[in-house]
Amino acid sequence: MSTQEFTDALKRPGWLTFASIVLFSVGILRAISAIYYFADSVRINNLAGGAFSSHLWLWGLWDAGIAVLALWAGYSLLRGEAFGRVIGYIWAIVIVVQSLMILGQSPWYGFAALLLAILVMYALSTTSDWESPAGG
Repeated sequence: MSTQEFTDALKRPGWLTFASIVLFSVGILRAISAIYYFADSVRINNLAGGAFSSHLWLWGLWDAGIAVLALWAGYSLLRGEAFGRVIGYIWAIVIVVQSLMILGQSPWYGFAALLLAILVMYALSTTSDWESPAGG
């Protein structure tokens, strides 16, 4: 990384950096939970009343998809690409839908995920006029 790239990274809005960090964190957490779902682990909450019933491999695919979206968007946002914003909004919409679906089974988790998705949408919308000086 050159000195100019480092200086440009310091000029990135704080909310955009926050959104990237949240997306990376959620992406890693969802990748780990997808592995647990695929392994039929007993560490998973009882989601038999959820959208995919007790089919844990479907929940694993769902979490793996969310993890890919989150990691992809976080990386793209850190590079200053507009494509990261699109993926970030798609991720947030998916998380809002999932949060509303699981509020009955896991209210704290659903509320926390909903709050993070809203904060990411806020971060993306308030920094929409910022462009990467590197032209990413």
